[in-house]
This record gives sequence, structure tokens and C-alpha cells, in this order.
Amino acid sequence: MSLLTVGTVAFDDIHTPFGSARNAIGGAATYISLAASYFCKDIRLVSVIGDDFPKAELEHLSQRGVDLAGLQVCQGRKSFFWAGRYHSNMNSRDTLDTQLNVLADFDPVLPGHFRQTPFVMLGNLTPAVQMRVLDQMEQRPQLVALDTMNFWMNTAMDGLQQVLRRIDILTVNDEEARQLSGEYSLVKAAQRIHQMGPRILIIKKGEHGALLFEADRVFFAPALPLAEVVDPTGAGDTFAGGFMGYLAQTGDTSFDNLKRAVIYGSAMASFCVEKFSIERLRHLTHADIRERVAQFVRLVHFDARLD
Repeated sequence: MSLLTVGTVAFDDIHTPFGSARNAIGGAATYISLAASYFCKDIRLVSVIGDDFPKAELEHLSQRGVDLAGLQVCQGRKSFFWAGRYHSNMNSRDTLDTQLNVLADFDPVLPGHFRQTPFVMLGNLTPAVQMRVLDQMEQRPQLVALDTMNFWMNTAMDGLQQVLRRIDILTVNDEEARQLSGEYSLVKAAQRIHQMGPRILIIKKGEHGALLFEADRVFFAPALPLAEVVDPTGAGDTFAGGFMGYLAQTGDTSFDNLKRAVIYGSAMASFCVEKFSIERLRHLTHADIRERVAQFVRLVHFDARLD
């Protein structure tokens, strides 16, 4: 099945203890689309760029099966730009610069064949933009996932609450789940967020894995221990792309398959952090992905003896 992804296509300046990458390719929709393309062969991207974005990168997305009919190109303007510096523990970062550029007045327009896409991933953007995408769908998608952040909770809470009532899956980190719900316990936070609309909640905990909540069922996926994390930028979006790409490929939204999708998303994120920008996601093979998933299986497998 097809997957619609909405988010930024951008440039990043990234500084970590392992080095720097300037004018690196980034953006939520970029990471989501590339990760999803290893599972789903019909990715439909909605975003906006300036005429400074490299044509070679657009060609690479197209070659990966990403339909760019929904990508707006604004002549004479610059693409969205973000710069950040990671601390030594790689779990926190400081934003050094944000230039909205074309994103400042982005009004998403869905081409006709995008409007009946069964799987939708709404990347981290203003809730008003996320809502405008859903308003253009000609029928209720089979599954809608949304990523958001504490900035929108602070500045656009009313709009966020409106869009939460129209989605199936919310992905946030643990800090954001606590802020949104007003609960410190993540179990209680999940219960409160379910009441806001999303029937499925994924709480991303970085190097500590991810939690999946649906009704009274909970699943925990660990993060794969890695010898070296070079650049965490885009890891959450890569997780979302792998997760939604796997669901779109299988068309199965049962809890058992959601659990599998979390593992595939985690596997893709573990690749992402091994190099700067999207470099690790460019040339993966299906054998690479199978082996990485097998590492997750070996990590958590044990024979229970309850006698």
C-alpha cells in the first residue's frame, strides 16, 4: 500500500563530539521517506524547498520510489535550515540557528492521486499544516500517525488538540508525553493521551528504546547497543519511516504487527545514527536490515522458566 509523508526537506549544520557536517541534507520528510522506501514502494512526499536544494538529492529520492508531485519548489528562495550542537552524552543538543525560509508560509497542496492514500505520516510541523493535509484527504485513511514536539504544546496547544482527535498514532519522546498529559508516570500519561484521540501511542526514549501503548497492552523495544553514535539527528524520523513503511507494506495494523513495526523502525534508526545526515540510509541492503532485526531478536530472546 502507499504511504503519504508530510514534513520538512531541509539543510542541517550538525556539530557532535565526532565532527561536523555543514549544509547536510536533512528534514523530517527526507528521513521518513528514505527509511520507509526500504519497505513500501509507493511513498508520496508533501513538502516545500527553495531552488537551492540539490537536484541530485531529489533524483535520489525519486530513484528510491518517492513520488515528488507534492513537493513545492519556490524559485528565488532558500530551503529550511537548522543548525545544532550535541553535548558529549549525545542525548541533548543546543539549537544554534533556525531559518524557516520557505517553511514560513508553507501551505501544503495534495495532488489528486495523493488524496486517497491509506497510510499517512504527519511529520513534526505546525498543527495547522497537519490539519490542512487531513482536510484534503478524500476519505479517512486506514492509519494516520503524527509526530509533534513540546514547542507546539507551548505555542499551539488548541490546534494540537484538534488534530490529535483525527489521528490513530502519536509518536513523542518521554518528556513530551509527560508535558502533553500532565502525568509523570508514562503508563498514566498513555492513558490520558488515549483520551485525547490517538488509540496508539509510541514513546521514544532514545538510547533506552521505545514503548508502544494500545488500550491496556504495552510493548517495549530496547535500543540496540552501538559501539559509536556519530549523529542522532533524524533518528526519530527514521524510526517513524521504518515503522510506517513496514505497516504500509504489510497492510496489517494488529497489535502483533505493530510490535514488529516498532522493531523495524528501531533497526532503521540504529543505522541512521552511525553516520552524519542521511549517509547511512543511502545504500542499505535488505540483507543489512534483516541482520540488524535479527540482532534485536537475539538481544531480547530468552527461554522463560516459570516453574
